[in-house]
Amino acid sequence: MDVIGDGPEHSPTKVTDYLARIGATADDDLATLTARHYHAVPFENLSIHLGESIDTRPGPLFDKIVRRGRGGFCYELNGLFGWLLAELGYDVGFLGARVHGPETDTAPLAHQALRVTGDDGVARLVDVGFGGFAVPALELGRESVQVVPQPDGDVEVRDPRGNQGYRLDTREYARSDFEPTCFWTATHSDSPFTHGPTCSLPLSPAGRITLSGTLRIRTAADGTRTEDDLSAGEALAAYRDMFGITLDRLPVPLHPSPPDD
Repeated sequence: MDVIGDGPEHSPTKVTDYLARIGATADDDLATLTARHYHAVPFENLSIHLGESIDTRPGPLFDKIVRRGRGGFCYELNGLFGWLLAELGYDVGFLGARVHGPETDTAPLAHQALRVTGDDGVARLVDVGFGGFAVPALELGRESVQVVPQPDGDVEVRDPRGNQGYRLDTREYARSDFEPTCFWTATHSDSPFTHGPTCSLPLSPAGRITLSGTLRIRTAADGTRTEDDLSAGEALAAYRDMFGITLDRLPVPLHPSPPDD
């Protein structure tokens, strides 16, 4: 795995800061680290709509997610979490996936996840960057509700209720292999990530809170949704109070979706 840009001699301090960011300790097991990260760091695409570049190197990611208290999407969240796990002694590799859509699948490497192997030699799937659900360190080779190995070597990954998520390629990729799909995701008008800002966190013990533009959405454990359209000032306060993100202006959609007919 890569090291953070200003040198491995500084990594112990950075690991301590990162663990504090997610409310974890170095003694936590892999499943606990994954759960704490998923509940602490928002899934968000705000940089796209604030005119900020997406830089998936560990140094810039550390500055954004740990120092500035922001979140990100898969290439950012799993990209930096993989660095942390490697620093904690795990063997970590990047895996790519096609995300299942209503009509067709995305291109390969449209999603990034992690293969993580500990001292027991068992390869596990870790994913804190999908948005709607996490994969809490489940064995890649053992069938479960969320992880279903396929005859061709791929793995079908599902949400905790068994609904489809993505088709995982179990070959290992380099960080740089994801740069083209990350760039497309953050810039192209066909990418749903460019149509409007979103920021989301799971609630405890269940449910989710999301800010989509200025629409605040609370989703209960049973799927019931309540929505509130906020003013600009209320939305800025919601970013701060719900997600710990302080902005001086609201993000503006890079490629707004056309109005409904």
